[in-house]
Amino acid sequence: MTDIPMADGELQVFGRRMARAVRAVARHRVLAALLFLMMFPFILPYEALAVNILIYGLFALGFNMVFGYMGVLSFGHAALFGVGSYGTGIAIVHFGVEWFPAIVLGVISGGVTAMFIGGLAIRTRGIYFAMVTLALAQCVYYLVYQMSDWSGGEDGLTGVGVETVDFVFISFNLFDPLTKYYFVYVFVALAIVVFSRILASPFGAVLEAIRENENRARACGYNVQLTKWVAFVISGLFCGLAGALNALHLSVVPIESLHYHLSGQVVMMSLLGGMGTFFGPFIGAMAFLMLEDVITLMTTHWQLFLGTIFMIFVLFFPRGIWGSVLHWVSR
Repeated sequence: MTDIPMADGELQVFGRRMARAVRAVARHRVLAALLFLMMFPFILPYEALAVNILIYGLFALGFNMVFGYMGVLSFGHAALFGVGSYGTGIAIVHFGVEWFPAIVLGVISGGVTAMFIGGLAIRTRGIYFAMVTLALAQCVYYLVYQMSDWSGGEDGLTGVGVETVDFVFISFNLFDPLTKYYFVYVFVALAIVVFSRILASPFGAVLEAIRENENRARACGYNVQLTKWVAFVISGLFCGLAGALNALHLSVVPIESLHYHLSGQVVMMSLLGGMGTFFGPFIGAMAFLMLEDVITLMTTHWQLFLGTIFMIFVLFFPRGIWGSVLHWVSR
């Protein structure tokens, strides 16, 4: 009879320790994220999967600014990711630009595309915003597809590979998977730091105010349309960086990087990880890509099983993985 209260007490102590640990991680979120991502190559089955999680986690991070923190659903973010990839790829293949300026051009390409898409889409709200972004993204897909001399058309753009990266007096071999991971990690780490600073600024507070009550934010004197447009452009810069890094990682830019299917995937990653949470995008990308990697080894119908898992999360864990953990700690 005395064993049961003792077991309950131990369980409560363990729960309190776990809650303190999660609160500490949330309080020092940037440092915790960087340390967690630094260990990825050693805890995942292979380095290529770790690189994919970094890149798509960054893509979901940029998308999460619009979807999670501002509360606006976009189905056009594949255009921002894909244009970033093509911007970097075309600069390297057709103009012989070095790797770093090519990445900068990819980021700018994503931001400029977001300026035009966001400028048209912010005039609408709700499902109309999602449909307008989807339609405009498909226009971008069609335009790039028709520019076959530059983009490679249906075959995609090949020859984007960068073998070595020279930094000061040191040369890094990107054919080594571990070296490539930490090359991508440096850019992702910088993006995480910048993203955290944006969220901690008054601009980040305005984004959350728009998400909670757009009419109240407008009544308080904030320019809601301008804030939405600026947030969409910033999101495009992050997504453009993810696309640029993906082009260097794959050494090719497939036309599928512009397809609306990718827009749906980034929505799934954000929901799996937890929309409006700092760690959510990377946890969602890890969950999605690892499930895809494991299920494809078992069956060719992996999309059916992955879709079922996604529906279970939406129905029973709507806060996502990290969001549910934070909710448990708060209780």
